[in-house]
Amino acid sequence: MTLDLFSQFMSPQKLGIPLILLALLLPTLLTSTQTRMIQNRTSTIQGHLVLLITKQLLDPLNKTTHPWALPLITVMLLLSMMNLTGLLPYTFTPTTQLSMNMALATPLWLMTVLTGLRTQPTTALAHMLPMGTPPLLIPPLILIETVSLFIRPIALGVRLTANLTAGHLLITLVSLAVTALLPLMPSISLLTLTLLLSLTLLEIAVAMIQAYVFVLLLSLYLQENT
Repeated sequence: MTLDLFSQFMSPQKLGIPLILLALLLPTLLTSTQTRMIQNRTSTIQGHLVLLITKQLLDPLNKTTHPWALPLITVMLLLSMMNLTGLLPYTFTPTTQLSMNMALATPLWLMTVLTGLRTQPTTALAHMLPMGTPPLLIPPLILIETVSLFIRPIALGVRLTANLTAGHLLITLVSLAVTALLPLMPSISLLTLTLLLSLTLLEIAVAMIQAYVFVLLLSLYLQENT
């Protein structure tokens, strides 16, 4: 039973070839492309949503962070599309893999740190020690701030993995309960099916919210270093 539940999070293979690359490329194939001469409703809605999300992310930030709008929006669209396509039947969600999330979170976090060290090293290092700290507390505070700095990419990757994995497991467990109760107690099975539909709607919201939170935290880390 345990293997059946967690087998959905294993990387699929065909003839010994991992198909995770195909799962990563699928969201890009679903996005609408737009040219200057041709424009349809899908591209218009997509452009409006991208503009709205960009304003929400960059309005509280400094003007020096505005050139980061394109990479941040790209990461958010990629994560949200992978999260949403993973809810379809017979699909694989790459963002349920901790290794994949860490490989995405660590370079992005490192870019924000290196940007701060390159542009304003004094301000970036000043976050390690608050002003007015007593001399006896300086060594432990520097140690704590250093640990909190290096734990940020781990928190980004683990948060995304844990939320998506928990949602998929809940949907799997409730769907198993629906199929098991259908021949025995149809009325209870229908009530459980209602719960399953509610969980699916909740998981759709979680998929988009987690992508937004991932990028929002990156933008906050960037604000500290610019």
